[in-house]
Amino acid sequence: MIAKLTGILDDTGPDWAIIDVNGVGYLVHCSGKTLTHLGVRGDKVVIHTEMQVSETDQRLIGFASAGERAWFRLLTAVQGVGSKVALAILSALSAEELQRACAGGDAAMVARANGVGPKLASRIVNELKDKAGGLAGLSGGLGVAGEAGGADMALPAGSASMDAVSALQNLGFKPAVASSAVAFALNELGEDARLNDLVRVALKRATG
Repeated sequence: MIAKLTGILDDTGPDWAIIDVNGVGYLVHCSGKTLTHLGVRGDKVVIHTEMQVSETDQRLIGFASAGERAWFRLLTAVQGVGSKVALAILSALSAEELQRACAGGDAAMVARANGVGPKLASRIVNELKDKAGGLAGLSGGLGVAGEAGGADMALPAGSASMDAVSALQNLGFKPAVASSAVAFALNELGEDARLNDLVRVALKRATG
């Protein structure tokens, strides 16, 4: 699976970008906010990706940060939310705004997105409310290569990193502290780090 691309921004459209990676152009579908973060044609960019494969289609979805990608995964797990609706939500709201909306039960904010009615917005908020805390503070990422916009790590649902956050919270750390410490550990150890190693490094970070 293609998880990240580093290359040159070759072209953009209303909801897509072409990233030239060593002469190969990857068509990547993106939210409006991701397209803005990527910059202008000719810029060197880093974009996180999610491959979607169906019986009739195969496409790459691109994100300016791993945090945005994690929210895309959570959103598309909600009944009635496909990739187009998820990207519409991520075009209307930043990952930070979406986190606050879900954590605070603000369905009206989610309903600002095109194609999202009050009923669907309420379902999204209700289903993701308990998961929002694990993504707090982890929504920053990279647009133009080398220009960091905060913690570049996100915690996909069901991952070892999410389990590590829960472990730290069970030890008495606040959600934001636990999330930040695990993001640091994930950055140090890599995305394939084991739970025990993540907890060990995150604990050292949180208590240091």
